Amino acid sequence: MALDRRTVVRMGLQVLDDVGLDALTLRKIASELGVQPPALYWHFKSKQDLIDEMATSLLTEDAAPVPDGLGWREFATVYSHGLRRMLLRHRDGARMFAGTYLTDTSVYERQEAALRILTDAGFTVTDAAEALYTIYSYTIGFVIEEQAVYPRPGQRSDLYDIDRRTERMADQDVPMSVEAGRTMFADHDTRFARGIQAIITGVGAWVDQVNVGTNASANNP
Repeated sequence: MALDRRTVVRMGLQVLDDVGLDALTLRKIASELGVQPPALYWHFKSKQDLIDEMATSLLTEDAAPVPDGLGWREFATVYSHGLRRMLLRHRDGARMFAGTYLTDTSVYERQEAALRILTDAGFTVTDAAEALYTIYSYTIGFVIEEQAVYPRPGQRSDLYDIDRRTERMADQDVPMSVEAGRTMFADHDTRFARGIQAIITGVGAWVDQVNVGTNASANNP
């Protein structure tokens, strides 16, 4: 069977959805493709090499383009929610992304477009990069935790059952922690949106403060 990298990557994503990241192996992917494992090593030297390619393929093929004509706050909202949706399409999607090496340099065109929106709004390149990375890191971290609660869409892990958690805390005087669990492990859509809004509000205040300081310095040489 003639294989190309894209075929292996697509099967890798299917196997990921079936067994999760920890159980994903080149041997399992080869079995699904009906080939021997050495056929895959021709394209990928290791599991990590394949994971890097899988993550990159989502950005190059599945991620929505950066919309035109948005203010930076609107862009940050659209970008973060789009990234979360993309990660949630696959089991352990966020864990797959965390710390991966992007194999296709075309993804930097999207990054450039995002940075341009921020710098056009008055951010320095440094401030724009920090803001973008903060939003990206929050989204990755949030979805890692979300997918721990829901390994598959709509399928909640028993480990995060609210009643079970409450029972475990019954012999401790921690009523606020009991109540907090009903927030921390439920309604991820609302909590994600609130978290992103908090970041956008904070970034906006921070950049405004920096700009005020810079303008004051320029006016008082």
